Amino acid sequence: MEAYLRQWRQNALSKHQYDSAIYVGDKLLALTNSDDDAFALAQTHFDAENYTRALSFVARSDLLQRSAAAQYLAAHCYVKQNRHDDALGLLGDKNPVHLITTADAARRKLQHLTNGLSSKQHGKSKLPSRNERADRSEERDFERASNLKYEAGMCYLRGLCYAKQNAFDRAKECYKDAVRIDVQCFEAFDQLMKNSLMSPGEEWDFVESLNFDSIQPDPGDAGTTQEAADFTRNLYITRLSKYARPDEFNAAIETLSSHYRLSENPDILLAKAEILFTSARYEPALTLTSAILESDPYNFACLPLHLSLLYKLGNNNALFALSHDLADTHPSEPCTWLAVGTYYLSTNRIPEARSYFSKASLMDPHFGPAWIGFAHTFAAEGEGDQAIAAYSTAARLFQGTHLPQLFLGMQEIALDNLTIAREYLTTAYNLCDRDPLLINEIGVCAYKEEDYESAIRHFILALRIADDNEAPAQQYRDTRQNLAHALRRSGRFQEALEQYDEVIRLGQRDCGVFAAKGLVLLELDQAFEATVALHEGLAISPQDPLASELLAKALALLEGEGVLGGADEEAVDVGMRGKLAEVRKARGGGGGKRRRAVRRDGDGDGDGDGDGMDLDGAGDGRRP
Repeated sequence: MEAYLRQWRQNALSKHQYDSAIYVGDKLLALTNSDDDAFALAQTHFDAENYTRALSFVARSDLLQRSAAAQYLAAHCYVKQNRHDDALGLLGDKNPVHLITTADAARRKLQHLTNGLSSKQHGKSKLPSRNERADRSEERDFERASNLKYEAGMCYLRGLCYAKQNAFDRAKECYKDAVRIDVQCFEAFDQLMKNSLMSPGEEWDFVESLNFDSIQPDPGDAGTTQEAADFTRNLYITRLSKYARPDEFNAAIETLSSHYRLSENPDILLAKAEILFTSARYEPALTLTSAILESDPYNFACLPLHLSLLYKLGNNNALFALSHDLADTHPSEPCTWLAVGTYYLSTNRIPEARSYFSKASLMDPHFGPAWIGFAHTFAAEGEGDQAIAAYSTAARLFQGTHLPQLFLGMQEIALDNLTIAREYLTTAYNLCDRDPLLINEIGVCAYKEEDYESAIRHFILALRIADDNEAPAQQYRDTRQNLAHALRRSGRFQEALEQYDEVIRLGQRDCGVFAAKGLVLLELDQAFEATVALHEGLAISPQDPLASELLAKALALLEGEGVLGGADEEAVDVGMRGKLAEVRKARGGGGGKRRRAVRRDGDGDGDGDGDGMDLDGAGDGRRP
């Protein structure tokens, strides 16, 4: 009869008929009164979201003290009920670090066994030492693989509890220990990655320390242990920072795509899209995210990046349609209100955007894109103090990504607090030294400190990184324009002229650019060419006072009467700042509060909102 009831219960579970499974499981427990059947009934109640009833079954007959699985299930029930203190009281506050095995430890153990075998072959075997006996004592802790997995799971639950209490350092260590104990505990690894709890360098060091060789494939699987280890490692690499080691990252993607035929898998497509986004190749990235959502319309892992791409490309109609669809189908998802906020931000309705970003962050206080979007709304209105406060919260919550520190630096530059700005930018650089926007911002800081040679080096480095990423040249024409300004200020007029010509060739047809070019030509005693450039600028903006003044001087020089004044260098910069202030004012911001000598944002719109809205992140991604 017991076998019949177990089969009946399993059939009900396979059809998600939890009431049937509970009914049959209750009768089975009455017949057997066994711990295994009590635990199975508790699991069924957990699946049916009857957490209190599940707790009552795992608490019977000291099951919690005798079974790691029961202890894990009970703690999970507490977490689901938001009773985090009760969960920690059951789990304790210490991780079983003696169960941790790392790649280095595994290699040392293999070497030890090899040396021992070699000694026996040479007739040098001896009685085990005290250390060897201790090692064997620790090895007995690994006698049941299932217990290891539950111990790792309990480390993961400790991390969740600490994260809810805003103890992020302790949460990070719990997540790391969970993966070290059981490298297949992906939930803990996912928390580390999506919450940016480690810097890009730490992420790679952590993955290299994991003992993937501990993975044991199913006996019926044709694959080997080494193949399973390599496969899992490559999967984990696709979740790491896209900046730190691009070659290894691309190699992992290629292996999974070609050898294991995962080229159309959504997670692999998402990793490819993140690489393209990092390289500012927005349209190809949007093609990949659209393909993911076509097959899985509500893939919430993909949606933040997709929203960011739509925002960057100004596709407001798609943002509107997607936001409405999500609001109708998934009103309880934070990503839904992130989408609505992004739409309003894209259409310059800042108060509405702020309201929905706030709603998303309240639904999930650890949702990084919502915090960054919330801070961007203050930056868009020129409210520097509020923006700094919001970015500071994001920096506290997501310590492993450089983006909050970058945005803090940008705000401080806008307020001319250059010393503080450099501190923030240096912190961001220590986390990620391959972001062209960050390098550009360091160059802007140096420019405003009148250290033009340092500014030139940073602008050139930013352009070189962008070129290495195969980014479209148009995406970084503002950085090139900054380089032209710095070259002009340092007296390298011929090089500055070449850069201005390149900026114009890339499509930046702005009166301020032609005015700056005209000034450089005047410095080179090329009055006629300056006149032509200034006429081009005035054709775009006929009432521009700076271009008109410079044109008058150029014409006077042509007639042999004029003298070029030294104040014109600053006049060009003032004119450029005025243009940017007009752009900010048109977007509804406080243009009069912020004045800049050079363009700071990498997206070409001159609005000062930076090159991304996410916490990727990865630190690394650039997605709302």
